[in-house]
Amino acid sequence: MSGLQGVALLLLWGSACLWLPGLARGALVISGGHEALQETRGAAKSLQKRSTAEATVEVYSVKVDCTVMSRFAHTVMTSRALNKANSSQEIFFEVDLPKTAFIVNFSMEINGEVYVGEVKEKEKAKKQYEKAVSSGQTAGLVKASGRKMEKFSVSVNIAAESNVTFILTYEELLQRKLGHYEILTRVKPKQPVQEFQIVTNIYEPQGISYVDAHATFLSNELLPLVKKTVSDNKAHISFSPTMEEQRKCPGCDGTLIDGDFVIKYDVKRANSLGDVQIVNGYFVHFFAPPDLPRVPKNVAFVIDRSGSMSGTKMEQTRQALLTILLELHEEDHFALIQFDHRIEYWKESLTKATKEMVAEGMNYVRKIVDNGVTDINSAVLRAVDMLVKDRREKKLPERSVDMIILLTDGMPNSGESNLKTIQENVQSAIGGNMSLFCLGFGNDVDYSFLDVMSKQNKGVARRIFEGSDAVLQLQGFFQEVASPLLSEVDLRYPDNAVDSLTTNHYTQLYNGSEIVVAGRLMDNDLGNFMVEVFGQGFEEDFTVQGQASALDWDVMYPNEEYIFGDFTERLWAYLTIQQLLEKSKSGAPDEKANATAKALDMSLYYSFVTPLTSMVVTKPDTEDGPGSPLIADKLTEEQRQAAERMSHRYRPPMNAPRLYYPPATPTYLVDGDPHFMIELPDREDALCFNINDKPGTIFNLVRDPTQGILVNGQIIGDKKIAPDGKVNTYFCRFGIVHRTLGVRLEVSTQDISVLQDGKRVKLLWSDTASVKGPNVDLFLTKDRSLTVTLKDSVKFVILLHKVWAKHPYHRDYLGFYTLDSHLLSPTVHGLLGQFYHGVEYEVSDLRPGEVPEKPDATMYVKGQELNVTRGWQRDFRRDVKRGENVPCWFVHSNGTGLIDGEATDYVVSGLFKTV
Repeated sequence: MSGLQGVALLLLWGSACLWLPGLARGALVISGGHEALQETRGAAKSLQKRSTAEATVEVYSVKVDCTVMSRFAHTVMTSRALNKANSSQEIFFEVDLPKTAFIVNFSMEINGEVYVGEVKEKEKAKKQYEKAVSSGQTAGLVKASGRKMEKFSVSVNIAAESNVTFILTYEELLQRKLGHYEILTRVKPKQPVQEFQIVTNIYEPQGISYVDAHATFLSNELLPLVKKTVSDNKAHISFSPTMEEQRKCPGCDGTLIDGDFVIKYDVKRANSLGDVQIVNGYFVHFFAPPDLPRVPKNVAFVIDRSGSMSGTKMEQTRQALLTILLELHEEDHFALIQFDHRIEYWKESLTKATKEMVAEGMNYVRKIVDNGVTDINSAVLRAVDMLVKDRREKKLPERSVDMIILLTDGMPNSGESNLKTIQENVQSAIGGNMSLFCLGFGNDVDYSFLDVMSKQNKGVARRIFEGSDAVLQLQGFFQEVASPLLSEVDLRYPDNAVDSLTTNHYTQLYNGSEIVVAGRLMDNDLGNFMVEVFGQGFEEDFTVQGQASALDWDVMYPNEEYIFGDFTERLWAYLTIQQLLEKSKSGAPDEKANATAKALDMSLYYSFVTPLTSMVVTKPDTEDGPGSPLIADKLTEEQRQAAERMSHRYRPPMNAPRLYYPPATPTYLVDGDPHFMIELPDREDALCFNINDKPGTIFNLVRDPTQGILVNGQIIGDKKIAPDGKVNTYFCRFGIVHRTLGVRLEVSTQDISVLQDGKRVKLLWSDTASVKGPNVDLFLTKDRSLTVTLKDSVKFVILLHKVWAKHPYHRDYLGFYTLDSHLLSPTVHGLLGQFYHGVEYEVSDLRPGEVPEKPDATMYVKGQELNVTRGWQRDFRRDVKRGENVPCWFVHSNGTGLIDGEATDYVVSGLFKTV
């Protein structure tokens, strides 16, 4: 970095991020021409945005170009920038890509010289660069980013007046779920960019039935900019707003574009045989026949009710089960089994899902209570026995599907606890006669154990993430498997015509899904061959056959330059590698070794970054020495889970208040003595810091000069200093002003006073009241909370914490929470307000801290490296007495490095003053 430290510039463009560290601490923060700049620390107390200087880096182009050829997506992300400074600058490039995708290429072009990543065997890559790794010169380029994505990031030092082009390419086979395919592009720019473009071209010879494009950030103004052209077998979707169209308001720094751009589509399915495509010596067969009747299912729900499921997880499980039971069809049968170290069941046999029995089952679900420890082995075996017994006694329809759905959040710690033995017991009992689906709730489960056990028994495992949408996750999974259409599906091709087939026998075909089989032709000139499909349907066996023939792409797409001619081969390779990786997890040792070796060979041959390979990127030489290597790996689900355990989901001790579940939208709060917290649900994370000052000090929390909104808060101390000498301070009064609306509100621990248009209303905390005015609404819950909703604007919640009146030290105090902060203008600032429109940071180098439960790490934020500690603070909105523990990264020293300036910059002279 050529010795440059301190202040940084973070530029997020489209799906890409460019990060430019600037000058040493105390100099100007350069922002690309728009963002507010701050002079030397402590110099100016004004909380308005500072003047800007000429941008030293220009990001002039970001493009996302996706080509989908028969469900196989090939995406190229390109970002170009110019360093306009007279000194070198370090720039970071970041991209989010789907976790199901394989990176196939990465390159950097700097002043005409190209640096290309090379895919190598993972172990050899690590050994080759072991010296660099041990000296700390390398870094992993890929990390988990939420539930569906991975983040690829790399940095490079760019000389003065030099250009850089970053190009990342990845590929994936789109999976059909719930009746559609999905293309997800994450777009999180923080400022407008000159050339911003998302272009997707979909080629489906089978015919396109519909295409839908939407984004989480699309407003009425941006919606017309999504261009969509759909013909019989081709779709073109583009989104290319100008710089002005990207802005939140004329002249604003902020951009409206922030979220996910999602394309959903499906294809026509007139042929029961499906669609077979032959291209360049390889074929692919897509099978999802239309209009098949659903096959009845017999499902045993096996629910973990051990102590670790207490609280929100148990409540969410009950809610999900209640909805799932209502979705059962009357021809289905179901059983309810709950377990801890004991096993209890609703009825000894499966029950037909009549309205009466479903209602009775729902009553049983409502009474499930957490308790005890976990005996997974006995619970699953009991479900198997129930299904086997009912099948033997002919209580179940002959043509029906048997399945077990296990939901657990922990490790087996009662009864049989050896994981391999449990897997062997379950596989032996099932004997290939039913499917086992395992849902792992949270981060305490051994996902690998559940994954292998599911695959051994014709099922799949799925992680259920702790969060406010866990109910929807559980319901969504059930919807995927709720409607079996065929069982024991065999797809057959002539032995003398094809080889190297991917899996061509499937236990089930579910409504809304699709079976994909690919293979290599033994004769490259073969133009056609016979295809047969057999399966067991609801009323009769399913049989269909037909002739497959090669497609003439020049005729089907006469006006297209065919640049993706090997897509069937790469699709076959992608699918083969995925299935080999699954086989490498289970089976005999020699089978696992063979699957691993073959997957590695194919990954290297086709330049796929898989869990067995790494992409090595060698950075250009700098004046500090030769370029250091960087390694991009493919994360497994187990690695993603481990990373979450270490960073985002670090658990508090057992005696701490109950576990926290993230809000659906960002929340900004100050509570306690006083603890500031920024909750960021899109990152499943939070930042926190304390502000300590003498009692009586008044701080500015929120100031929006554009809308005329001001929030200040005054702190108060304990009644007297405690024996340990610690002086605790808390917020005791808040002043809220909306000058434009003529509203002035003062909230103390005794009462609430509202002044509007010369009229004053006074409320006591001992009241329960609802006050609706033309410009402000108040809702007061007795001795608990006050909700303040400003017309067409932000919502504030103030909590009252009542302390025993005779407590020797502590007093009543208040907490302050901001909701709907996105409705405030880009000029908003203050101790809380400065974070309302986001904060970019990265955390790495996790290491032991002073307390074993609280590890330290390094945070990169606003151009600085901060030592932070993983801890927790409490959110009291749901439980005003105990609160919910929120895992967060704690920034020390009054938030120094995270907040703009110093804490003293935010001190004001009065409850309704700006200075």
